[in-house]
Amino acid sequence: MSDSMPEPTRVMVVDDDPAMCDYLIDFLGRRGYAGESVHAADEAVRRFNSSPPAAVILDLVMPGEMDGLAALAAFRKIDRNVPVLVLSGQGRTTTVVQAMKLGAIDFISKPFADADLEAPLLNALRQRQLCLEVAQLREQLQGEARHTLLYGRSERMIRIRELIDHAAETDIPVLICGESGTGKELVARAVYAKSRRCDRPFVKVNCTGLPADVLESELFGFERGALTGTIQHRPGKFEFANHGTLFLDELGAITPSLQGKLLDVLQDGEFSRLGGKAAVRVDVRVLAATNQNMDAAVAAGRFREDLFLRLNTVSINLPPLRERREEIPALTDFFIKKYSVHYNKPLVEITPPTMQALVKHEWPGNVRELESLSKRIVILGSESSVSKDLQQAAVAARHRIPAVPLPAAAGPAVVVAGAGPDVVVHRSVAPAPVPTATIEPGQYSLKDVSRHAAREAERELILRMLQHTRWNRKEAAEILGISYKALLYKIKENGLDRAS
Repeated sequence: MSDSMPEPTRVMVVDDDPAMCDYLIDFLGRRGYAGESVHAADEAVRRFNSSPPAAVILDLVMPGEMDGLAALAAFRKIDRNVPVLVLSGQGRTTTVVQAMKLGAIDFISKPFADADLEAPLLNALRQRQLCLEVAQLREQLQGEARHTLLYGRSERMIRIRELIDHAAETDIPVLICGESGTGKELVARAVYAKSRRCDRPFVKVNCTGLPADVLESELFGFERGALTGTIQHRPGKFEFANHGTLFLDELGAITPSLQGKLLDVLQDGEFSRLGGKAAVRVDVRVLAATNQNMDAAVAAGRFREDLFLRLNTVSINLPPLRERREEIPALTDFFIKKYSVHYNKPLVEITPPTMQALVKHEWPGNVRELESLSKRIVILGSESSVSKDLQQAAVAARHRIPAVPLPAAAGPAVVVAGAGPDVVVHRSVAPAPVPTATIEPGQYSLKDVSRHAAREAERELILRMLQHTRWNRKEAAEILGISYKALLYKIKENGLDRAS
């Protein structure tokens, strides 16, 4: 049994001139399209409503009660994704402007040659195909469980989903741990969405980068005059989240002085605003997230143990993406679909070599980095630039060299680990040797010592990298993370050659 042939793309031609209709039907047939001619605008609207075509070629000047502009407006109301090319022998500017405002994709003046219509029609049909793909992707995304894709399908992530389900059934605090970009806020929102408080407020507070008094006022509010320039009281995030959920992002940034007040509100459900004396009672479920090692923070005295134990009733630890590489293809596919729909862009197919590079990448930015990279692929419409970046990262990883002690000259000892973007410079705490000669006032300065040490360290690193790559300057520049031209300049500046 042979496979059925796909139906040809159907294009509706609307023109009161039979000769023009015959010409356009023939034009379409020679290009593999199925032409359908209609001689009246109202009849065209009825057929369009019954079965929308892939595209419409519409004459604006039509006899009868409905003209071409009215038909165009009707088409757009029925299905605005069907592209409409308009034709007119008048060519008046006002008519063109009206047609474009109503949503025509292009305007062609009569008389015209085949080439004048061919490219606009092809673009119109491509746009229609894109709209169909986007609609299909949107339907797929709606049918897929977002949290299933983003949390992954590995056994480890399945256990995390089970933890989320159990935690959501209660009002106890939850501590979500993991590196930046692993999806801690997504977990918090999933716990909230499955909880009994899902119809109440979800309030997020980012605890990083705020002075203690500002963060305190954000959390607990303040009374009039408590802060400079405040002329009225303002409630804090705890009050906004009353009967709902408060999400504390980057918990480790909260200062010890503020940790005590946070512990009080978790234990007693009440607090006082900054500058206030009256107690404010709230009923808030607290979720917290951190990318720090909280056990180490408690041991070092940076975080209160009693507060940590209170928040750590249920702990959800998200693994970094590099520890669940098997999920990268599914995640990439999800993000590509998501942003194709979001930006109304064609779906980009990821080739096997690029996918292999994605799986092998170290992902320091975790899922957030993968999402950003996928978005870039969709916006650019190609995987080529991303593939090139991944290849460069792989080259740098292959050419990492062990830590190399460099001469310190007049400065402290320097150790260089890695290469390229992974270069880490460590300086030992041992003091630099002091010259035995008499030092005159103003002869040396800390800036001079620093500059000299930096120059010597840079020179030695460049020389060792050139030796490591057998003086392949292009490869050395890639590993060092600088341009080829910049490396040539530095070779000349430092007087480096094979003899050196």
